Amino acid sequence: MSGRSRRVALDGPVDLPGTLRSLAVTATDPCVRVRGRDGWIGAATPDGPAGLHLRADGDAVTGTAWGPGAGWMLERLPGLVGAHDRPEGLRPVHPIVSEAVRRRPGGRVPRSGRLLDLAVGTVFAQKVTGVEAGRAWRAIVRRCGAPAPGVPGLAVPPPAEAIAALGYADFHAFGVERRRAETVLQLARIAPRLEAAVAAALGDDAGTIDAAALDVVHRRLAATPGVGPWTIGILRYGVLGDADAVPVGDFHVPNTVAWALAGEPRADDARMLELLAPYAGHRGRVVQLLELASGPAPKYGPRTAPRSIIRM
Repeated sequence: MSGRSRRVALDGPVDLPGTLRSLAVTATDPCVRVRGRDGWIGAATPDGPAGLHLRADGDAVTGTAWGPGAGWMLERLPGLVGAHDRPEGLRPVHPIVSEAVRRRPGGRVPRSGRLLDLAVGTVFAQKVTGVEAGRAWRAIVRRCGAPAPGVPGLAVPPPAEAIAALGYADFHAFGVERRRAETVLQLARIAPRLEAAVAAALGDDAGTIDAAALDVVHRRLAATPGVGPWTIGILRYGVLGDADAVPVGDFHVPNTVAWALAGEPRADDARMLELLAPYAGHRGRVVQLLELASGPAPKYGPRTAPRSIIRM
């Protein structure tokens, strides 16, 4: 099956692994795969499922897409690969940030425009281990997703209508308790309004964000029970390309930031935001760089063990 292609020229190199990592729920996400200069994404677009292959070549990326949603994906390819991002605006004030920028010069903030694709997996990751989140995400993709057109071995995330048709018992089989299940179901039910607000915020993907429409997206997410600052921060970064979005409320991120920037093994959100203040406008970018460059803070005490509610 032949696909449709588009080449996007950027104003500098692009690091696909560093750019696309924020779109994957886990390292083993069945809908996102990255290897060196190549990336593959399965997406549920308004026009139907799509499979996308990305190939980075210097300062350009070529995307080849298949399926009913191929045109939709290619139209938004510049935003997806960070063509509208402005990483040069970051001014490092810590040596570790300078070194991270030097080592990963092509890392950009993506703008996927596909809110529900990332929202479901993000809700699954609330207050649980990465192992649990990944297991739940793979389970719902197997149940309600589909093979990605043109990309063998890759899957397309479940569309909103397939998720909304599920009941709580289905989520129990995924290892997800009622609270997170109800949040995902509500997001699926209001997905058309959310996606319309995202489309209005991004416009024709010429690079300018409509601030009023962006505020609508934020308010609609915040009004959804179970969606808080942590979830919104992750979605603003990967879906809307907000380089300043910080996942406030994360268990590990404040420690990672404090350890890297101040040598402090533990911190709360207030301390994290204090340390990130010099990077206003790029705080989310700095968090991503530190996670890649410095690794986690020292761990004390027993590790959190994955749970299983399937047999409960």
